[in-house]
Amino acid sequence: MDYEHVFRSTVAAIRAEGRYRVFADLERIAGRFPRARHHHPAGAREVTIWCSNDYLGMGQHPAVLEGAARAVRSYGAGAGGTRNISGTTHLHVLLERELAGLHGTQAALLFSSGFVANDAALSTLGKLLPGCIIYSDAKNHASMIDGIRRSGCAKHVFRHNDLDHLESLLAAAPAGTPKLIAFESVYSMDGDIGHIEAICDLAERYGAMTYLDEVHAVGMYGPGGAGIAAARGQAHRITVMQGTLAKAFGCMGGYIAGSAALIDAIRSTASGFIFTTSLPPAIVGAALESVRHLRASPALRDRHQERAATLKRLLAEAGLPVMPSESHIVPVLVGDPVSCKAITDRLLEEFRIYVQPINYPTVPKGTERLRLTPTPLHEDTAMAELVRSLAHIWQDMSLASAA
Repeated sequence: MDYEHVFRSTVAAIRAEGRYRVFADLERIAGRFPRARHHHPAGAREVTIWCSNDYLGMGQHPAVLEGAARAVRSYGAGAGGTRNISGTTHLHVLLERELAGLHGTQAALLFSSGFVANDAALSTLGKLLPGCIIYSDAKNHASMIDGIRRSGCAKHVFRHNDLDHLESLLAAAPAGTPKLIAFESVYSMDGDIGHIEAICDLAERYGAMTYLDEVHAVGMYGPGGAGIAAARGQAHRITVMQGTLAKAFGCMGGYIAGSAALIDAIRSTASGFIFTTSLPPAIVGAALESVRHLRASPALRDRHQERAATLKRLLAEAGLPVMPSESHIVPVLVGDPVSCKAITDRLLEEFRIYVQPINYPTVPKGTERLRLTPTPLHEDTAMAELVRSLAHIWQDMSLASAA
């Protein structure tokens, strides 16, 4: 077999569909977020980032940077091994306690990323519960889908946010069968929110556990930044809360929070936890300071919500096809990958605005979009420039405007 031909053909097919991904070579400028230097063949120039998941700019917050620096000075660069073999520093213990406190649970467990947290926790839970059936929302993240698949147990996919469909699937299962409903709070590409209270009602009615992915909500919603479930008074009804340290908290890593027995069972059996190197002290120290800061201060959360609402309004007033969104995610519909890539190329080249095109397989074909993520640090002038630039490109390319 010509192996190289297979690889080239795979990439060629992606290019032909107009969805080949090009990484922007960015140099974030500490203290000046959302500004960054974009390195390209003609040199480097400053750009404004409009698609970062560092939703609150905490990746450059002075307290977070000092937490990282202090951890390096005290602990060194690496953790030294897996959590089981010398890789559990005191910082790891403190951060897990802080996260459990944030969510009001008995315990929490750190993972190297949110993806690994979902994959390891869901695959392990399915294996621990003989005969378990997992019910998964159709728009769940790829990490949840992978974890459910690796669990090896029976699964049912219910239509996105369709409670009637979910109940029909639950009702069809034999009485006494172990069940787990896996869903998200904020769905990151559309910006809509899961029906947390109603799903918890169904879970109680049919004897199911609940597994809630709050990665796009922790730090930004609810008391202390505990997430949408906490904001809606439903956190105590969630069996497993899953979050990330890589978005609103501005660092890296994922975690789950729940009962002491559940966390201990996953800690003791999940290969994705047992056999991977522990997060380095700098990351853990930074994350610890970030969680502590956001738990104590709602100012960034309040400003963030205002900025998202303002951008949605400005885009709508300009006649741009901003998609409905209940959250801080601001999607702008394009509808095909070639135009989507062309828009983002022009934004970068002509206006020094960086937005990454969102194409298949991240979203279904025909729903390609720009995914804008305003932060508390995007000022009015930056918003005005973004809207003006988009309006100019939309008109110049004769793209569809808002209905």
